[in-house]
Amino acid sequence: MITTDFAPGSPCMLDLGSPDVPAAAAFYGAVIGWDLEPMGDAEDMQGGMFRKDGKMVAGLGKLTEEGARSAWIIYYTVEDADATTQAVERGGGTVRVPPMDVEKWGRMAQYSDPLGGQFAVWQPGESTGVELVDEPGSLSWTELYTSDAAGAKEFYGEALGWQFSDMEMPGGEGTYTLITPAGLPEERMHGGLLEVSEEDLARTGGRPYWHPVFHVTDCDAAVAEVTENGGRVQMGPEDAEGVGRLAVCLDPFGADFVVLTPAQG
Repeated sequence: MITTDFAPGSPCMLDLGSPDVPAAAAFYGAVIGWDLEPMGDAEDMQGGMFRKDGKMVAGLGKLTEEGARSAWIIYYTVEDADATTQAVERGGGTVRVPPMDVEKWGRMAQYSDPLGGQFAVWQPGESTGVELVDEPGSLSWTELYTSDAAGAKEFYGEALGWQFSDMEMPGGEGTYTLITPAGLPEERMHGGLLEVSEEDLARTGGRPYWHPVFHVTDCDAAVAEVTENGGRVQMGPEDAEGVGRLAVCLDPFGADFVVLTPAQG
């Protein structure tokens, strides 16, 4: 489970880069029940913070990177962003945004793993991360689709200190790898990675990608809002034994995410 104590290696923040900030805000407001606290000029909104019941749950910014696709970027807590950057480079990753201070709030950096999967880190200052997790309307899991699970485990294990445990998926559909921060018990697992074919990564040109899983109270109702508000459903809704009812979705600009109503008990 994800918690807000944000131990090193755990997800602590996420933000969406979108070409149309007001439209993205309206979409996620309808699907997940978020409100946007805008930043900057209201006439040319560049972004803001998503809130659920007044608590900050994610960030939203205008997509400015040339040729980039709209996507969610997940941030993981680190004690030293500069040391993590060196580990990323040693492991064959790429530094997209070098470590930089974000005023008094913290220090951040953004990377690509050796196959191109994008992620980021956050060294806390006055801000440790989002204010609500693992509750309706917030982040509850993170997931990597990659064509090289073994390589991903080696890279992220070195860069972020993660521990891994493999489980066989029902129906012989392959192996799913569970991710836990270093030194923590398995009940603190916060995500997983799945090896898929390069054909399954066609939308990203064969590059791995991370997506967030958002806890919703009614998966089917959330999916209905996705389609009614210009998004698309890639898979589901369907029941996953021991996990809950979920659907893999795209927002109107192609950013992928999952909605999940967790299993009871």
